[in-house]
Amino acid sequence: MSRLAQTHGLTDIQQEILSTVRDFVDKEIIPVATELEHRDEYPTQIVEGLKELGLFGLMIPEEYGGLGESLLTYALCVEEIARGWMSVSGIINTHFIVAYMLKQHGTREQREHFLPRMATGEVRGAFSMSEPALGSDVSAISTKGVKVGDEYALTGQKMWLTNGGSSTLVAVLCRTDEGHPEGTAPHRSMTTFLVEKEPGFGEVRPGLTIPGKIEKMGYKGVDTTEMILDGLRIPANRVLGGTTGRGFYQMMDGVEVGRVNVAARGCGVAQRAFELGVSYAQQRHTFGKAIAQHQAIQFKLAEMATKVEAAHAMMVNAARKKDSGERNDLEAGMAKYLASEYCKEVVEDAFRIHGGYGFSKEYEIERLYREAPMLLIGEGTAEIQKMIIGRRLLEEYRLQG
Repeated sequence: MSRLAQTHGLTDIQQEILSTVRDFVDKEIIPVATELEHRDEYPTQIVEGLKELGLFGLMIPEEYGGLGESLLTYALCVEEIARGWMSVSGIINTHFIVAYMLKQHGTREQREHFLPRMATGEVRGAFSMSEPALGSDVSAISTKGVKVGDEYALTGQKMWLTNGGSSTLVAVLCRTDEGHPEGTAPHRSMTTFLVEKEPGFGEVRPGLTIPGKIEKMGYKGVDTTEMILDGLRIPANRVLGGTTGRGFYQMMDGVEVGRVNVAARGCGVAQRAFELGVSYAQQRHTFGKAIAQHQAIQFKLAEMATKVEAAHAMMVNAARKKDSGERNDLEAGMAKYLASEYCKEVVEDAFRIHGGYGFSKEYEIERLYREAPMLLIGEGTAEIQKMIIGRRLLEEYRLQG
C-alpha cells in the first residue's frame, strides 16, 4: 500500500476485502485496461472475476446473499477499481445504485425477487433519469407512465444509461399523473419503475429498444446508451415501493450514494495518475539528472499528492456520514465536487510530467487524460454540486430573527 490515501479505523474484514480487491486490480485490470479501452471492448473477463469476488453483492444484506458491507467499504473498493480502470467502477456503480434503491425502498416481494440474483451478478442493474432534452433538470422529465388496467404503459426517450445494453434490470424514472391534481409540484408526480429486459441492443422486449452504444471520448468499454419506450407494459407490482409519486425521492437517495461513488472514482484515478507521474519523474533524465530532482517537478508532485490526500479524506467522511444514518447530501456534494476537480488537475499534472510521451497512446496517462472529464459531469455537474452545497449551507447558517 502507498503512503497516500490511507483510511484509519478499518476492521480486519474491511482491510482483507480491500487487499483482495487491490491485488485483483494490480494483476487482472491494470495489465489489460489500456488495450481493452483502446478497442472499446467490454471487459467480460474482469466482470466475471468481480462476480467471483462477490463485489456485485458487496452492500446487499446477508439475508439476500450479499456481504452486507458499509458504504465506506464499497467506496474504498471503487477507489481501488477506478485506480485500475474507471470504466469497470462504472459497471458496478449503476448496479449498486439499483440494489441500494431496492434495499431502501422496495417492497418485500421486490427485494426477495431481485436482490439474491443481484448479489451474484446474475441480474445486472442500470438506472435511468436523464433524457435527450434535459440534463440536470430532473423535474422536467417527459417520459410518462399511464395506468392501463393493472399495468402501466411507459412511453418516452431516455439518455445516458450506463450498462444500458448489458443490464437486465433498469430502474426508470417516469411521470405518473394519476392521483396528483393539476398544479402538483413536478417532483411529486414521478414514479420509479423496475423494468426487466434481455441484455443486448435493438428491441430487447416489446415496446423497449436500446438503439446501440454511444461513441465517447473516454469511459470506454462500458456501454452507454439511449433507451426508447413505446407503450412498454409494466405490471403495477413493478412500481418501486408499490406506491406512485415517490420516484423523485427514491432516485435522489440513490444519486446521493452515487455521488460518494463518483468521488471515490476521482480519488482512484488521481491516485493512479500520481503513481504514474512520480514513477516517470524518477526514470526520465534531462540536463544530467532525473527530472524528479528538478524543483519544478517536485512542486508538481507535492501539489498532486496533497490533492490526492485531501480528496480521499473528504470522500471517506461523506461515506461514513451516510453509514451513520445521518443526512450527507452536503458532504457527498462537496466530496464529489472536490474529488472530480482535483482528479482533473492531478491527471493534467501527470500528463505534463510525461511531456510529449503523455500524448502517446503507448502510455497509460493518455487514457486517464480522456477519462477524468467524465467525472466533472457524472451524477450532477460541478455547478449542480455547488448549487446543492450553497443551498445546504444557507439552511445550516440561516440568520435567526
